[in-house]
Amino acid sequence: MPESPARGSVPQTVRWVGGLDGRMELIDQTLLPGEHKTITPRSVEEVWEAIKVLRVRGAPAIGVAAAMGVVVGLRNTGDDEAAILARLAEVCDYLATSRPTAVNLFWALDRMRRAAEAHRGRGGQALKEALLAEAKAIRDEDAAMCRAIGDAGQYLITEGCGVLTHCNAGSLATAEYGTALAPLYRAHELGRRFRVYADETRPLLQGARLTVWELMQAGIDVTLICDDMAAVVMREGKVDLVLVGADRIAANGDVANKIGTYGLAVLAQHHGIPFCVAAPSSTFDLSIKSGDQIPIEERGAEEVTCGFGRRTAPEGAKVYSPAFDVTPAKLIAGIITERGLIKKPTRRRIAKVLA
Repeated sequence: MPESPARGSVPQTVRWVGGLDGRMELIDQTLLPGEHKTITPRSVEEVWEAIKVLRVRGAPAIGVAAAMGVVVGLRNTGDDEAAILARLAEVCDYLATSRPTAVNLFWALDRMRRAAEAHRGRGGQALKEALLAEAKAIRDEDAAMCRAIGDAGQYLITEGCGVLTHCNAGSLATAEYGTALAPLYRAHELGRRFRVYADETRPLLQGARLTVWELMQAGIDVTLICDDMAAVVMREGKVDLVLVGADRIAANGDVANKIGTYGLAVLAQHHGIPFCVAAPSSTFDLSIKSGDQIPIEERGAEEVTCGFGRRTAPEGAKVYSPAFDVTPAKLIAGIITERGLIKKPTRRRIAKVLA
């Protein structure tokens, strides 16, 4: 089992080691913070399972994992180009069923399909090599985008300020460095002192298990709070900025993110606190006009009634457990992308930045 990353470092969530005969590696986030373990999916079914049960999670990381999962799924197809292309379609369709809300999943799979079309006719071996190169490029581009998001948003993290974040939109949710946590990492690198309040994020506690873990690894001052404490820390003046990630952003700026985000946006508006979102351009889905059209995944009842193996609700209790909610654009002060800050996002402003 690999050692935990050294203090002051940022973990690499998902990566490819070696060439076509190499392997995909990812941190099993279901085990954090108690155990830091890297797993190696050997089949497309294992990649699908890793995405579905949240061994890998966060929209950008899901996209990277799906792209690498395509390469894993083609491993035993031989060198016949027609067979590879047929199998590619099967693998992409299968992986697309793992999580319905994160647009990066579908974006990455579409990129892999386009890469295959661009290299059609060059032979099976060349096609496989091109697909591996595309998967690695998706990973490297995501890491570069996260760094750019950090540069674009770091000025929001002022000396001595308090930042509230929800779920995990750090290095564990991306290829490296993070989206919502990227400005924090960059400000920390620049020597600024600030404090972070991390919501635990029920029912799967991604804030408690993941965000607090990685911020502590990086040496950033972080305090864990229960989800229902957010209003209190805002009223007490401890929060100057709310900064969250996104799983899908509609053309009008409505944002789908982990359940509980919408409530934070309402609270932030009431307390006069800027509410900002950080996400790469690949998280925008301009084919969706508004948040009303974003499909919302509903999770199994056992995550609420029997979380982490311990029953906390009566047998037979009815459960409603959407994994995400939608925050209207009118509650968002700005969306930080690798291309800069979109202030008070509107359809026109988003289209201009993404053009």
